[in-house]
Amino acid sequence: MKTKIKREKKVRRHKRVRAKIWGTATRPRFCVFRSQKHIYVQLIDDEKGHILVATSDLELKKQKTKIKKATASPSPSRQEGSPKAKEIKKPLTRKVGIAFEVGKLIAKKAFKKKIKKVVFDRGGYKYHGRTKAVAEGAREGGLKF
Repeated sequence: MKTKIKREKKVRRHKRVRAKIWGTATRPRFCVFRSQKHIYVQLIDDEKGHILVATSDLELKKQKTKIKKATASPSPSRQEGSPKAKEIKKPLTRKVGIAFEVGKLIAKKAFKKKIKKVVFDRGGYKYHGRTKAVAEGAREGGLKF
């Protein structure tokens, strides 16, 4: 019963989001779909109904791209003359890290097609976790939302 209610809430959220956004050839819709194991991203032109660019974490595996995990560096000692410890960057977890890399990959592919601005469609998912990581990865890759 809970699964059915969750699915209905997601569908309602997605309808609300899709009613407000529309993708064009110059500013396509950045659509995110996530399953239990994988994450998929597409840039869609809604005027023509074409997918301009698409990628997923499966493509990362095909390219044998290794995700580098950020390691926490030890804080400098007081003897080195540094009074404040440097901010330690929190490493990304496995799925979130992969989602971040997928975001950077889609941005790279979009720039090859001369796409710089997009409209973000979170697909009814709440903006946190993997959905947020994909968006941040695309932003770091150079896409403007």
